[in-house]
Amino acid sequence: MTDQWTLEGQYMEACTCEVACPCIMLNDPTEGTCTAVVAWHIEEGGFNGTALDDLNVVVALHTPGNMADGDWKAALYLDDRASAEQQTALGIIFGGEAGGHPAHLAELISDVRGVETVPLTFETDGKRGRIRIGEVGEIGCADAEPVEGQNGAAPTVEDHPLAVAPGYPAVVAKTSRAHFDAHGIAFDVSGRNALLSPFAYAGP
Repeated sequence: MTDQWTLEGQYMEACTCEVACPCIMLNDPTEGTCTAVVAWHIEEGGFNGTALDDLNVVVALHTPGNMADGDWKAALYLDDRASAEQQTALGIIFGGEAGGHPAHLAELISDVRGVETVPLTFETDGKRGRIRIGEVGEIGCADAEPVEGQNGAAPTVEDHPLAVAPGYPAVVAKTSRAHFDAHGIAFDVSGRNALLSPFAYAGP
């Protein structure tokens, strides 16, 4: 039987590329490689009758070259507020086993370094955001402020070929600081790329 699931909410990513990240246009990363944290705050969602509202998920990843070529290393972080049933559902969805857009992203991962349940914080007003992964010892965080565009508006990108949240314009932002260090994936940068947007996923 096909899994029945939907998720919608807010998404944010921060990476080591210059603003705006060339990877989203299928170009090579600024530094030749790209290391990133990608986060989702689920405002409303469910998986086969299990509610997933108000939970967070983060993926830390590293790609050795052009992101479209795959061979990503990744670690998955699940919200410690989730029940065992909710953690299982999130792991299935974001591990790509339930189809939909997360499955397309999972196809690019060749090395899953770990799956952990930790305290996760995701705060955003749609133009700026903060991700915090872990609590004791702080695995990583990212704080992003929007880039100022014409007439003070925040610039956006839309319909880019490598979109984590297809169908929505993403605000282009810049990190005041972004860092992560676990599972052999590490970076510590400031003034680099961040993207924020709504997202909506559903099973096939």
